Amino acid sequence: MPKEQKITRKLRAILSADVKGYSILMADDETFTIKTIKEYRNIISNCINEYNGRVVDSPGDNILAEFASAVDAVQCAVEIQKQLKKENDRLVEEKRLEFRIGVNIGDVVQDEDRIYGDGVNIAARIEGLAEPGGICVSRNTYDHIKRKLGFGFEYMGEHPVKNISEPLRVYKVLMDSDTPEPLVDEVLELPDKPSVAVLPFMNMSGDPGQKYFSDGLTEQIINGLCKVSNLFVIARNSSFAYKGKSVNVQQ
Repeated sequence: MPKEQKITRKLRAILSADVKGYSILMADDETFTIKTIKEYRNIISNCINEYNGRVVDSPGDNILAEFASAVDAVQCAVEIQKQLKKENDRLVEEKRLEFRIGVNIGDVVQDEDRIYGDGVNIAARIEGLAEPGGICVSRNTYDHIKRKLGFGFEYMGEHPVKNISEPLRVYKVLMDSDTPEPLVDEVLELPDKPSVAVLPFMNMSGDPGQKYFSDGLTEQIINGLCKVSNLFVIARNSSFAYKGKSVNVQQ
């Protein structure tokens, strides 16, 4: 009986980019669009390599890349947009290829050179919320970079997206600010009913394999409490942000 292949999981910053209105551009002038997309893809690939990333896939007008650092991923995205803007400024408006970029940090599954999972899907959904020539990042990406980069961010609110169970909190990167904007946090409305956050259980067994049991127990309690109609339960993604961290209860 063949041995089952072990699944490799890893936490990565995922950059997803594509061209707004690519199909229309192709229909209008296929030869010019193909030539330009090749040139732009080379620019993007060079930027990704420069910022220690790896191009995972590049079908059609889409480019998917992974980074070990969220800071590198977002700095790369900004540099990409700056370089592509210079290229687009040389073209008449109807010939410009304007990329949208989304960046997310998430757990992914690696299969040879490909990566899969919600981490990738969320990056693609966030990319779709960006303006042509713009960059959007997820909330967890923002938390990693907000005090490390010299430009501002604008909170765009929560966005329900296809095939993702919870709405995404999205931030726009303010690349054109001469002076960095103050860091923007979303204004949260207080729930009109009692609320509870279930913090991740700590694995105290000494057996690393038991961490899946402690995480599963936390999720079961969260799911159970969600069935109580008069109780507001903090989402798993928010609670698990404190996993492995020593924080006080007030925070």
